[in-house]
Amino acid sequence: MGALPDVLTGYQKVTDPTAIAKFESAWGMELPTEPGLTVVEMIDAAMDGDLKALYVMGENPMLSDPDINHVKEALSNLELLVVQDIFMNQTAELAHVLFPAQSYAEKAGTVTSTDRRVQRVRKAIDGIGEALTDWDIVSRLAKIMGASGFDYETPMEIFEEIRTLTPSYAGITYFRLDSEEVQWPCPSEDGPGTKYMHADSFTRGAGHFTAVEWRPPVEVPDEDYPYFLTTGRVHFHYHTGTMTRRSPTLNREMAAAAADINPADAEALGIKSRDMMKVSSRRGEVKIRARVTTSVPPGTIFIPFNFRESAANALTISARDPVSKIPEFKVCAVKIEKAVGRRVGV
Repeated sequence: MGALPDVLTGYQKVTDPTAIAKFESAWGMELPTEPGLTVVEMIDAAMDGDLKALYVMGENPMLSDPDINHVKEALSNLELLVVQDIFMNQTAELAHVLFPAQSYAEKAGTVTSTDRRVQRVRKAIDGIGEALTDWDIVSRLAKIMGASGFDYETPMEIFEEIRTLTPSYAGITYFRLDSEEVQWPCPSEDGPGTKYMHADSFTRGAGHFTAVEWRPPVEVPDEDYPYFLTTGRVHFHYHTGTMTRRSPTLNREMAAAAADINPADAEALGIKSRDMMKVSSRRGEVKIRARVTTSVPPGTIFIPFNFRESAANALTISARDPVSKIPEFKVCAVKIEKAVGRRVGV
C-alpha cells in the first residue's frame, strides 16, 4: 500500500512520471518524485534536527529499532511526535500526541497477506471508548489541516480508490471479496488472480543475478567484547509484544526473555540455565536469564527483541547495509558476565 519510501501503491515507483501523473490527477496535488527516507534514516534525520515531526502508526521503534538509546535521543529531539496505536507502548510513552486506534475486531475493510491474498475483514464488536479506525483518524486530521479528498464514509470507498489507482488490484472488487479470496496481480474483474508468481517465467523476463562481494560486519568480537550477539523472534510473541504479551495463554508459554548461550561458553563463564546474566555492548547493557543450549554455536549468544525489560536492541548497532539500508540486527560484539543474584524460573 505504498508504505515504502520509494513506491506508491502496488510498487509503482515515485520516479515513474506516468505513475506520478496518475496519482497527482486523482489526488489533485503535486507529489514528490524522489524517494523518501527509510525508518532508520528518519531516526538519524531526527537526531540531526533535519526531521522535525514524525507520525508513527502501529509501530514501536523504541523496541524494534537498533540502538534504542540512540532512538530515544532522536525521538526526544523532535518538535512533534504523534503515535497512533491500539495500546500504549514504549514509543507512545514519548509522544506529544496520542491517537487511540481500533483493533482488528472493531473494524471492517480488507487485509492483504504476504502471499498476496486479499480478504475481507468484518467488524466483530463495536469500537471501545474513544478509539477510532485508522482511516477515520487520518481522514479527520487531514480535513482539519485543510486537505481535500478525505470525505470517505466506508472502507469500500477507500478500496475502490486503491483498485482504481493500482493495476495489480484493478480486478478485485469489494463485492467479489464477499464470496472469495483473490491474490494479486488481478488486472481484470473476470480474471482469477495469480495463485503462483513466476510459475512459468519471471515477470521481468530472464532472471537477473548480481555477484556480491562479501564484507565483514562493522563490529566483530575483540578482547573487550568477545562474543557475537544475534537477535530475532520467538514462537510465542509477535514483534515488540505490544499485543501478544497481553495474552495469558502466550505468556504462559514464555513470560520473560531468555538468552541462548552455548554450553561451552556457559561453562567458561560459570553460568547455568536460569542464571541471570549481564550482557553489554558499546551501546548499552541488559540483564537476562540464561538458557544453555546447543542451538547456538560457541562464541554466539541469541537474544529475542520482543521483551522491553531485556531489550536486545539496547545492544545492537545502527550500522546498515549501504544498498538495502537494513541495519545489522544480526551481528554485533558483546560481553557476557554472570549477574549477581538468584537464579530465576523458566
